Amino acid sequence: MFSKSLGFVVVALLFVSTDASAGPRIKDIVDIENVRPNQLIGYGLVVGLAGTGDKIRNVPFTEESMQAMLERMGVNIRSAQMKTQNVAAVSVTAIMPAFARTGSQIDVQVSALGDATSLQGGTLLVTALKAMDGQIYAVAQGSVAVSGFKVQGAAANISRGVSTSARIAAGAIVEREVPFALKSATRLKLALRNPDFTTARRVAQSINTAFAGSAEMLDPSTVELRVGSGFAGPLVDLVAQIENLPVEVDQPARVIVNEAAGTVVMTADVRISPVAIAQGGLTISVSENPVAAQPAPLGGGETTVLPRSQVAVDDGGGKSLAMVDGASLRSLVGGLNALGVSPRDLITILQALRTAGALQADIEVQ
Repeated sequence: MFSKSLGFVVVALLFVSTDASAGPRIKDIVDIENVRPNQLIGYGLVVGLAGTGDKIRNVPFTEESMQAMLERMGVNIRSAQMKTQNVAAVSVTAIMPAFARTGSQIDVQVSALGDATSLQGGTLLVTALKAMDGQIYAVAQGSVAVSGFKVQGAAANISRGVSTSARIAAGAIVEREVPFALKSATRLKLALRNPDFTTARRVAQSINTAFAGSAEMLDPSTVELRVGSGFAGPLVDLVAQIENLPVEVDQPARVIVNEAAGTVVMTADVRISPVAIAQGGLTISVSENPVAAQPAPLGGGETTVLPRSQVAVDDGGGKSLAMVDGASLRSLVGGLNALGVSPRDLITILQALRTAGALQADIEVQ
């Protein structure tokens, strides 16, 4: 039986609390100027693979890398023909936290570049990690840990996760620091992760209430922090004092729709005008019941299969027009649930409400 239905499978409605007592801290909603991680990248070799590495003839850069590495160690194999499959060329990436000091360790991610089938059991050889300025900031080396696996036989295979990507916990040592004299700074900018005029103003007010004259809103995403008359000490101490201050975060009314996953996420400030909604789903069912036709006795014919199709249409005739009379998210959802709408129909109704001007919110379709 073949069934075709105009309906979503899953919908999720998230209610966001606006209780000021549960407001987040300043440190949870802003980024501090220049206090950020730095991305590093490098190219290296993973050795010790049990025949699951790159095929040397298919991946020439792996062979060239091996030859260059061995030459640095005093082994000349330029004239030799290499056939090993125990080596894989990999990219090595890492994120160096802000204020990471020389000698501290960070995690690294290792990913195959060639046609290696698995990095299981391999060891990353010493690899320099560089930033976008071309400088070496860390050096990585160590045994890789693969979370996935792949087993293959002559006629079947099974895999779980990704066996060509691995991690090395604390696998890189920081060799160079990113210079930033935070203690000597006299002004800093706080950047809101979700720019908003109201939230930026509340952040500045919260800081100035605790330490007079220490903050000023520059724009919806920036609050400038400085040492004012209400605080005695360096700016770095002021940052430590204000980062735990609570702030009530304001957000625009928004509806996020993911049609592929069938998910709807609404903020608590979504409002609607009184509106009447008629909803009816259309379901078309097609069933096939083929019939075998036998030839006449002694007729010399062949048995054939005759198609028999049955088509049924359900237009949702039992559903009627309903009035959604309310201004809150709760009344909207309650009214739509009273209609018995399916999740997919809910998304269609929300888009129609926005077009009609009855939904006071932005809709973002992913």
